[in-house]
Amino acid sequence: MSTTAGPALVDAVAADVDRLCTAEPDVRQDLPDSVHKMRVATRRLRSVLKSYRRVLRRKAVGQITDELRWMAGLLGVARDAEVRAERFAALLDDDTASDSPPSHQTDETPSPHRDFGHRLVAEERQIYADAHREVVHAFDGDRYTALLSTLHGLITDPPLKHSHADEPAEPVFTKVLRRDLRELRHLVHSEHGLSGPERIERLHDIRKAAKRLRYSAEAATAVLGKPAEDLGKKAKHLQGVLGDHRDAVEALLTIRTHVADTADSGYRHLCDAEEAAAAKALGEYPDAVEFVHHHPLS
Repeated sequence: MSTTAGPALVDAVAADVDRLCTAEPDVRQDLPDSVHKMRVATRRLRSVLKSYRRVLRRKAVGQITDELRWMAGLLGVARDAEVRAERFAALLDDDTASDSPPSHQTDETPSPHRDFGHRLVAEERQIYADAHREVVHAFDGDRYTALLSTLHGLITDPPLKHSHADEPAEPVFTKVLRRDLRELRHLVHSEHGLSGPERIERLHDIRKAAKRLRYSAEAATAVLGKPAEDLGKKAKHLQGVLGDHRDAVEALLTIRTHVADTADSGYRHLCDAEEAAAAKALGEYPDAVEFVHHHPLS
């Protein structure tokens, strides 16, 4: 294992670059979950470069993260539509399974909210298909080719800032985790007392900070061992809880946009389902965030 910060970081980055490159052929074939995996790999790499930016030359890292943001944005349009389509399809499946039609109604009787739900699914799947084509088109372009070349250069000729890269890896990586944990804790404290849309956006910020801590901790696991591994798991759980909340909130906004257009109260139960999902996630939030206040790195 590398004992100085530079080579240790290059090892972690190499694994992330490999994840990204490995996902590309699957995305081209539109295999299940492939867009999600590549988006995660792209975001993860960008996050790690940001967390460990003091080990790398600023200008080089800024250029790379800008291009990774571009790629993640393209993948994000497809992935977000995919998530919404899956959620709306699941709502329809749950509704069908739980429905017991009265004697005067058959399964074939038109149901306004089901028709609406099927239309939502179809629209989101079309958004996904269009966005997926844009992603594949980008793969064949010069910008993506240049990005891949730059990413491989991170491994073969890393832009290390030797004033930090030559230091022992353990204290450098520990300092990064402490900073990311401190930023997360600050956001958690600032959420108290907020309500409504302001609280929703702050929880979104907390989710992003938890994700950043997760990725920096996972990148540090080879250096710091179990403490970093455990911190990464706790951050991942918090990210997942707030991710569930965010997915429900965004799906609810999509439904309400369509409901506002139709002005039909028959679709209310679809909103109720997403509101319940958001509330369930918020119920899990206090336990998921507890580690922020008492972790040894605090």
